[in-house]
Amino acid sequence: MNTIGYEVTLQVDADIADDYLAWLRRHVQAMLRLPGFLDARVAERVDPAPAPGERVFCCLYRLRDRAALEAYLREHALRMRADGERRFGGRFLASRRVLETLADY
Repeated sequence: MNTIGYEVTLQVDADIADDYLAWLRRHVQAMLRLPGFLDARVAERVDPAPAPGERVFCCLYRLRDRAALEAYLREHALRMRADGERRFGGRFLASRRVLETLADY
């Protein structure tokens, strides 16, 4: 069975980016305690360059399978997303993609 990549791209106002990144590190650790999450990577986009006044972070989570992702979306996503909205609402924009692994090398 193929693993699933769950990618979250975050466009963050530059003036709150350091606080956001500190929060994001704790958030990712909480995500990894949820069933089905295997690991995660957090990166900052450098190319293409972010718009002036913003920084762009990308979180790529690897999940055991599609069922684990569906369980997360059904049972945990609203709660996990709400914390960031409560703290930083209106100061960031999140977009998401789901990727299915075809091969590991």
